[in-house]
Amino acid sequence: MSIPSLCSPVVERLEPYVPGEQPRIAGLVKLNTNENPYPPSPRAIAAVEAAAREGLQLYPDPQSLALREALAAAHGLQTDQVFVGNGSDEVLAHAFFAFFQHAGERLLMPDITYSFYRVYCGLWGIGAELQPLDAGLAVDVGALAARAAQGPCAGIVLANPNAPTGMGLPLAQIERLLAACPQRVVLVDEAYVDFGGESAVGLIARHPNLLVVHTLSKSRSLAGLRVGAAFGAPPLIDALTRVKDSFNSYPLDRLAQAGACAAVQDVAYFDATRHAVMHNRDGLARALQELGFEVLPSQANFLFARHPGRDGAQLAALLRERAVLVRHFARPERIAPYLRISVGTPAQCDALVRAVAAILASNR
Repeated sequence: MSIPSLCSPVVERLEPYVPGEQPRIAGLVKLNTNENPYPPSPRAIAAVEAAAREGLQLYPDPQSLALREALAAAHGLQTDQVFVGNGSDEVLAHAFFAFFQHAGERLLMPDITYSFYRVYCGLWGIGAELQPLDAGLAVDVGALAARAAQGPCAGIVLANPNAPTGMGLPLAQIERLLAACPQRVVLVDEAYVDFGGESAVGLIARHPNLLVVHTLSKSRSLAGLRVGAAFGAPPLIDALTRVKDSFNSYPLDRLAQAGACAAVQDVAYFDATRHAVMHNRDGLARALQELGFEVLPSQANFLFARHPGRDGAQLAALLRERAVLVRHFARPERIAPYLRISVGTPAQCDALVRAVAAILASNR
């Protein structure tokens, strides 16, 4: 029941983000929310169990110092160049608030990207200027850079690799955007970078306007713990901390800090599982192509694919009838024919391929 007279006016204008479906279906092959098909590092699980046995009556470290030190060591940074929050979505929300609210200026972003970016713009009253992807659904860096150089703009945000396409940009293209927008923050969301992309973290020393955002949900298999991070020059990290401490001083609980720290330090397990996902991705891409799909080149833990003879929404619905869940986006219209398919275990990928083959053979 809506009672708008009791709400702030902005609430009525919000268009909330719609997360991927999380149904409870027996025998479900769940390939719709880009979760890692492999469990977390055993060291992370042991750390969470140990943290659960003692200290839960006390508040967690509000600065998450041990986790920030572990992330700094992993990425060749100093601790004051690292910020952490309750999932990368919270980190992104703080960043939009901290860096992109400039009167009369619009935030630049691709028109097809992570849809939460536009939700944050609505929440914080930030104007967005959308630059269409090119004909091949790649980010048009030239057009973004040209628009940023014209000024003024509130900054640039992009996912690299992009979502939901999975395609990545080389670092030279990221530097082109940084050079075109030196007076504003360029935010690079690297949620999927560990599956074959090039991380921009190494550019931070040369570019004080660069903020790189990571998540431990994907390549570290910790979607259930909600841990995200940002890397950048100390003034940017200080700004994020000021926003965080004006909102929630304790965003990461003791279990999340302990588990995330152990996961970051278990490099061998991280490398083994991310390479397994990449191997499965390549095999799944070949299998779908053999069934007639057009598959975009992916550097993420998902594929973006369409079948020229099938409607995307109908195909997703028919797969769901067979207890196989993938993600379909009706808008923008340009991507409506596509399915975003998370990469699963070999068994999950085989089940998807069998289901697709049966649907194509059934003429439904």
